[in-house]
Amino acid sequence: MTSTSVLVLGGTGKTGRRVADELRRRGRTAVVASRSGGAEGRPGTDHLRTVRFDWADPSTWESGLDGVDAVYVVDSQGPDAPAEVRSFVELAARSGVRRLVLLSARVWGELDMPGALDTENAVREAAEGTGLTWTILRPTWFSQNFTELEFFVTPLRDGELRLPTGDGRESFLDLDDLAEVAAVALTEDGHAGRTYTLSGPKALGFGEAVAELAAATGRRMRFVPVTEDEFRAELTAGDVEAPPEGADIYLTLFRHIREERGAAPVDGVREVLGREPRDFSGYVASVAPAHPVARGAHDAHV
Repeated sequence: MTSTSVLVLGGTGKTGRRVADELRRRGRTAVVASRSGGAEGRPGTDHLRTVRFDWADPSTWESGLDGVDAVYVVDSQGPDAPAEVRSFVELAARSGVRRLVLLSARVWGELDMPGALDTENAVREAAEGTGLTWTILRPTWFSQNFTELEFFVTPLRDGELRLPTGDGRESFLDLDDLAEVAAVALTEDGHAGRTYTLSGPKALGFGEAVAELAAATGRRMRFVPVTEDEFRAELTAGDVEAPPEGADIYLTLFRHIREERGAAPVDGVREVLGREPRDFSGYVASVAPAHPVARGAHDAHV
């Protein structure tokens, strides 16, 4: 079976827009779903349509499933995400969807934390016996966080990124690799019931990553490791912009990096695509001229 029309949840977001673009490059129709109901300002509309989708409003779920063979799922990240995803998967199966790819994270498979895998389990359980097949992607932190995550970009623009990751390393994944893996799993056979952990080809500390970025952009910037107490105090004092998901979850994720529990590169990209993942250095070199920190501190934006 070959999927020809794919619903991309979070289709204007960091991963979704790249998945939609990769599907279009492959000649598939990407149905871009977002709360705003569109993908305004994006060049090119061949093989693309848009729908409104809001996890908090189940009445918006069904319209995007019309004529769709597969779905790329980015959940709401909230406490109700497992229940929402379960209900959506059941609806998708009744609507004739045959394939589903869930974006999870490597860290959730490596943390001994209650509920970390509840959304993954909801997909598996809801799909059982329906004929809908699932694939789960567990990526590491993204290389693109240094360009597109304002929580990183703002302090880098000012010259100093302060995080409680210590000397811990992460094998940063290029989002273009994630998009390609997702597109393959959504449109080709051989990936049903598989969970793929995805990483870059080598582990880097945040200090090493920032140093590479500084060298490529020609800007002075550095990474300063801080304690968890210092990080929380700086957030409380307003010296650092609070991450949108809140301090507690970030402290858990940063501790995972500091302890190097997920530093080792893994083979997921090569297993799906038959090639090595893109290197962080190559990513930095490709984006450096247009990177926000390569421009003036007051005219930069992402």
